[in-house]
Amino acid sequence: MLTIDIHTHILPEHIPDWKKRFGYGGFIALDHHKPCCARMLLDTGKIFREIQDNCWSPERRVEECDHHQVHVQVLSTVPVMFSYWAKPADCLELSKFLNDHIAGIVNKYPKRFIGLGTVPMQSPDLAVKELERCKKIGLVGIQIGSNINQLNLNDPSFSSVFAACEELGLAVFIHPWEMMGEQEMQKYWLPWLVGMPAETSRAICSMIFGGVFTRYPRLRVAFAHGGGSFPATLGRIEHGFNCRPDLVAVDNNLNPRTYTDKFWIDSLVHDPHMLDFVVNMFGPERVALGTDYPFPLGELEPGSLIHSMPYTDAKKELLLSGAALNWLALDKHAFQ
Repeated sequence: MLTIDIHTHILPEHIPDWKKRFGYGGFIALDHHKPCCARMLLDTGKIFREIQDNCWSPERRVEECDHHQVHVQVLSTVPVMFSYWAKPADCLELSKFLNDHIAGIVNKYPKRFIGLGTVPMQSPDLAVKELERCKKIGLVGIQIGSNINQLNLNDPSFSSVFAACEELGLAVFIHPWEMMGEQEMQKYWLPWLVGMPAETSRAICSMIFGGVFTRYPRLRVAFAHGGGSFPATLGRIEHGFNCRPDLVAVDNNLNPRTYTDKFWIDSLVHDPHMLDFVVNMFGPERVALGTDYPFPLGELEPGSLIHSMPYTDAKKELLLSGAALNWLALDKHAFQ
């Protein structure tokens, strides 16, 4: 059964000294302090995360995918690399570097990897130009953050980016980052456990209530981490829409529940009851395997939760590859 993981992150093995090149700091560097291992460092020296060679080596990834019977990975950068805070031209240069790296891997292993780009969302004009280049170099979509420098995704400034994605047929993967309340809840890893799910719901609600899906009906969007807290709180969201339309329905008067067949989510929910809940809510054709490989908060045995469910083979096939292929607008025969 073809298995496609839509949520995996990758970095180049070696990253330029962006601080030296651009003349200011805030960027990520890699410190290869021991074999097959590196520290992701802010250029202040603060450790962001420790990674292993499966975060940069396609050969290592293929080995691990073979072990877990994952046939194809969709590659995207680590969200901390978005750099939306940087000067637009500098973010564009960094984005091109990351996009060329992913495109090179896809070109080398076309049956094992699919690529998503990153673009300087703080400058929609530059973002659209890089979108066009992404398509030319073989990437099938982009990954963007759940907010852009705290602007919600329904902000009018991003309309040209979504319009271009729709016109070019590029998929959009939305990943939480710069979590709301992050500075106020540093203890217990709460930004990742509480903030990330809330950020994804923020992005979904902003796009629904802001009318993004209505204006761009052919836009193919997937959200990370099982849609975050959105599925579990949709009842509350819908009730708010019904009881206070003067506050909620000011830009879009369509019930938010009617949008569950307008976008995709990944399967990364870590719980069989929750997986069944979102599959029933969205339909198996809208839930695609996603693992957050190679990070520890992801699904450590890719696809194991889906395989453990008492679903028919047809339903599992949708979850393992069918939904992904529909989101990406690709044919399964390309990977056989």
